[in-house]
Amino acid sequence: QVQLVESGGGLVQAGDSLRLSCVASGRTFSSYAMGWFRRAPGKEREFVAGINRNGGTSYADSVKGRFTISRDNAKNTIDLQMKSLKPEDTAVYYCAADWTMFTSIIPVKTTDYDYWGQGTQVTVSP
Repeated sequence: QVQLVESGGGLVQAGDSLRLSCVASGRTFSSYAMGWFRRAPGKEREFVAGINRNGGTSYADSVKGRFTISRDNAKNTIDLQMKSLKPEDTAVYYCAADWTMFTSIIPVKTTDYDYWGQGTQVTVSP
């Protein structure tokens, strides 16, 4: 069982930066691929960024070049550094964990993930 807790959301202006963090409980954090998803009002939850057990990363086209995902296995954390934020980035952001024996896998579907955080709100004003 893994518990995930996100932090770092808030209200910012377009063009600003924000850093989200997610801390995971448990002693096998390095056995999980991790991801960030978001749900905007009236839309489905969508993949934002993922990081595999080796540190390899993948991004949605909409955030590529602006967002950076990273992990620290010693601290059981993943971060999402967000730059050049746009109003369309406004959403609730969720951290997710997928236990996998494969070190290079980066799941991108919500159904691939086993555990979810409660979410943190990011609001970007024009």
